[in-house]
Amino acid sequence: MRIRTTHTGSLPRPDGLADLLFEKHEAKPVDSKDFDRRIHEAVVDVVRRQQEAGIDVVNDGEMSKVSYWAYVKDRLTGFDGRSNPAPRSADPLDIAYEEAARPVYRRLVRPACVGPIAYRGHDALQTDIDNLQEAVGNVSSQAVFMTSASPGVIARFIEDHHYGNHETYLAAIVAAMREEYRAIVQAGVTLQLDCPDLTASSMGRAPHDLSAFRRHSALAVEALNHAVAGLPSDNLRLHVCWGNFPGPHHRDVPLADIIDIVLQANVAGISIEASNPRHAHEHEVFDTVKLPDGKYLIPGVIDSTTNYVEHPDLVAQRLVRYAERVGADNVMAGTDCGFGTVAGPFWVVPPIVWAKFESMTEGARQASVRLRTAS
Repeated sequence: MRIRTTHTGSLPRPDGLADLLFEKHEAKPVDSKDFDRRIHEAVVDVVRRQQEAGIDVVNDGEMSKVSYWAYVKDRLTGFDGRSNPAPRSADPLDIAYEEAARPVYRRLVRPACVGPIAYRGHDALQTDIDNLQEAVGNVSSQAVFMTSASPGVIARFIEDHHYGNHETYLAAIVAAMREEYRAIVQAGVTLQLDCPDLTASSMGRAPHDLSAFRRHSALAVEALNHAVAGLPSDNLRLHVCWGNFPGPHHRDVPLADIIDIVLQANVAGISIEASNPRHAHEHEVFDTVKLPDGKYLIPGVIDSTTNYVEHPDLVAQRLVRYAERVGADNVMAGTDCGFGTVAGPFWVVPPIVWAKFESMTEGARQASVRLRTAS
């Protein structure tokens, strides 16, 4: 038995590439050949860095994407409008954080749905698949993954100005994004669906009405299940997070309040936050919640918003806590979230990302030894 390692998906883009991604996102002129070349080189490099750091299940670092959700603007028809500005929190701690924190990310264009939705990103998706497969070589689907925005998170961040009904809007997204999900899995790559919409009605902020929010989340999981219907669950995993920013997070909805809904997703892997100060205690959820057969957990054992390099002993402790509750064979080491959910600059200095990965690899090795010895 050996605990394997992975991460959430987004990794630091090389110098200059983030600017290109934003220029493309903002519909500014971009040399397509130069853009494609730089993406290809970045994918080759980021796969190599992951492998050198000891990561077992690698990806393309989302090198071609300006963010984990905003990229869909260029892969779906109908998203030519503009969403209204996101409402700001009225909570004093959130306000204090937002006023004091230095701006880290460039502002993304938030499109709005103003027409029928259909998938048009076939060429871009195939280029992503080709770049990743070339970089990793001949490996099994269990050793490589690719991320994709879930239907729920698309509906969460992109306002509907066309369909006029949330369920109808969600169903249209499902029908379109199903093409992306199937193409990834059929290419022999594990698909990770990013689902931060399952944790809060507004990122990092607790819902005012938990019952209503749970109904909303259940609908999002039902939509996700429709979107991946017919795909093997072993090649599917999802990521749940509470917003990848170093704010107070004091109103995050507890994992215990949503875990039953999360576990209804027809995926094998569940990636959750498990190391930051707001959620590091939630291994205790699995004292009373049984992990269903055929599922495994990917607890985040390194934080994606701090430049501390976690000690391998701490990583091992975190993994052992989960393994003792759900079984060592049902645990894979991961990260709380991505290290570049928007394409640069980053909370964590890029060289430190790789040091964190090396520490995670050593911690997973130590945890594996401890668990074998204990058995």
